[in-house]
Amino acid sequence: MDPILSHTRARQKETIALIRRMVECESPSDDARAVDRFVDLLAAEVAPLAAVKTFPGGGRFGRHLLCEFALPGKKKQGEILALGHSDTVWPLGTLAGLPFREADGRLWGPGVLDMKAGIAFFIFAAKTLRDLDIPVRRKVRLLVNSDEEVGSDSSRTLTQETARRAAAVLVLEPGTGLAGKLKTARKGVGVYNVTVRGVASHAGVDFSAGASAICEIARQIDKIAGFVNLKRGITVNPGVITGGTRSNVIAAEASVEVDMRIARLKDAEVLDRKFHALKPIDKRCKLTVTGGLNRPPMERSVGIVQLFRTAQRLGRELGVEIDESHTGGGSDGNFTAALGIPTLDGLGAVGEGAHAVNESILVDRIADRTALLAKLLAGI
Repeated sequence: MDPILSHTRARQKETIALIRRMVECESPSDDARAVDRFVDLLAAEVAPLAAVKTFPGGGRFGRHLLCEFALPGKKKQGEILALGHSDTVWPLGTLAGLPFREADGRLWGPGVLDMKAGIAFFIFAAKTLRDLDIPVRRKVRLLVNSDEEVGSDSSRTLTQETARRAAAVLVLEPGTGLAGKLKTARKGVGVYNVTVRGVASHAGVDFSAGASAICEIARQIDKIAGFVNLKRGITVNPGVITGGTRSNVIAAEASVEVDMRIARLKDAEVLDRKFHALKPIDKRCKLTVTGGLNRPPMERSVGIVQLFRTAQRLGRELGVEIDESHTGGGSDGNFTAALGIPTLDGLGAVGEGAHAVNESILVDRIADRTALLAKLLAGI
């Protein structure tokens, strides 16, 4: 057996114990104090093997954590950056009805897959390299952001600035499906808000005097639906509609919030022009468009493919065949890939149910995923 895999298997119970402590330290995005408690837990865990710095979350979010690991190897050239996030979608108190547990060959609990297990794997990958005295030729840093689940508004600049010196970025998000495929491409993500201001009037007494913002937004939604181009990977989804006050009042205002996804960065400008070219059909209404692209797409570049091939080769040394996947969801890896830095995503846990009550990871994939991370750190 590969000596790294043998070691990660021997320490699997310790890895599971850390995952449990992390899951049971709830950290919803919108609770800065809860996230800070999780950051303190992580900082204490890595203190024996890494220098730790924290950065403020902009007042709304918990602190961001940056760890620089002290790993074997004399002279380091360049850097490897790993990306994780401390926040989850689960509100404080979820554990009362959805506790951490180990059953049916899985670990269950809020945030276990997305993405606390992935962070634990990385920590034990670093511990493995130290335990086995395996030299690493690059500096290794881990950045754990506190607001990834809600758009990374306060952490985006930190992520980009930290990544600029990196030769490669490893993203600890979960793999795709129960095969744990790595992610070599992600769609870019954005949100547009389209607001219509109409003319209010009494729906019975003075119907003709009104200009319904609701009717107008419905017509605009039909136009927006026409922006979809599945062949190019462009999707728009009018996901939230608001408007009106009472059924007997011609609505003076209505709005729609639209999720947009693109596979290619150049399509962002095209889509933006289409949104801003929207004009009211009822000329008595006024239309306002705000928003745009939040995360650029992670496009499958030559550097990303080379990094994936390296992971594939190292996986075979562990007896694991690794495949790649593309996904419509975004991560902080979108930001680093857009800078031209080879970025490999989906290196975290293998499981299913992210953001759902069946969130879980496969226990028998803990050791090989941890070993793969260790081999990547030593082999890049």
